[in-house]
Amino acid sequence: MKRQLILEDGTVFVGKAFGSENEKVGEVVFNTGMTGYQEILSDPSYCAQIVTLTYPLVGNYGINRDDFESIEPAIHGLIVKEAAIHPSNWRCEESIDDLLKAKGIPGLEGIDTRKLTRLIRKHGTLRGKLCGMDVNVEDVVKQLNSTEEPNDQVKRVSTKDPYHCPGRGHRVVLVDYGAKHGIIQNLISRDCDVIVVPYNTTADEILRLYPDGIMLSNGPGNPVDVPEAIEMIQNLLGKVPIFGICLGHQLLALASGARSAKLTFGHRGSNHPVRELETGKIDITSQNHGYTIEEDSLEDTRLIVTHKAVNDGTVEGVAHLDYPAFSVQYHPEASPGPEDSNHLFTKFIKLIEEHKQSRVRV
Repeated sequence: MKRQLILEDGTVFVGKAFGSENEKVGEVVFNTGMTGYQEILSDPSYCAQIVTLTYPLVGNYGINRDDFESIEPAIHGLIVKEAAIHPSNWRCEESIDDLLKAKGIPGLEGIDTRKLTRLIRKHGTLRGKLCGMDVNVEDVVKQLNSTEEPNDQVKRVSTKDPYHCPGRGHRVVLVDYGAKHGIIQNLISRDCDVIVVPYNTTADEILRLYPDGIMLSNGPGNPVDVPEAIEMIQNLLGKVPIFGICLGHQLLALASGARSAKLTFGHRGSNHPVRELETGKIDITSQNHGYTIEEDSLEDTRLIVTHKAVNDGTVEGVAHLDYPAFSVQYHPEASPGPEDSNHLFTKFIKLIEEHKQSRVRV
């Protein structure tokens, strides 16, 4: 069965349908990772997006029970050059086609994914619709141009109620803006007592949980669409150590007076080099974001830039000069991708311990 991708600029790609028969609209983006399609599919940060994978063959090792980053994927579609029909791996439970059908996610294969990627790189991300061959292209283009992008993605993917992952170490409150399971796993592996709370939890409610540290998770969309998070962070700065990842990084920066801006086509992949300014060390990082913090907006804040992207010089990390708070734009938990920057979780634990000791001395 054929399926088409119609973009808001009128471009049409026709290929073979796989996965669900649902028709979905979303922002069309691309990811340059060679592996990790299961984690990409289940990453809440892709909420309402249609993801194009630039690597030509996808699904060859199937889907397993352990590599999900969320229980219910929020992605709106997947585009690949070729989807493997017969996956082969000792952990394989089902094919990528089986998963997409079960989760109601449409897939498109057999199109020129290089052409689509070059189009996005040239013109920026475009809204698109995965649909059947019986639709009127002009009507779809009109629909795509007349409707606004959603701004409630964080609300969609955040947990509705707090939950507890018990541990015997430091208590960390993880604010869920679309948290990947990899973040929780890294905290648990360091014996943390983790409490996950919804995105709109107030500062007072968080303090009532007596946290030793606060994690601001990754998540989808524009950080300015989460004003309650910005207010919450402002009320917590200086009281508890804070570590922000991806969207959490952007929210920490905005709470400190910085500005964000949308990137032309974003950073999405498991192969992005980042330089730590203090040491000059380069980490290869996993990234998934469409917005960045404007460096010149940091001049009037108490934040300093700690990391920069090697490819385009954008801000990849900040630290607060007065309070125990830092953040990175990339994903130290990887999932998928290299674990070069996993040590940042250990840095966070050390920051918690130093903060506790300073309070005892006072």
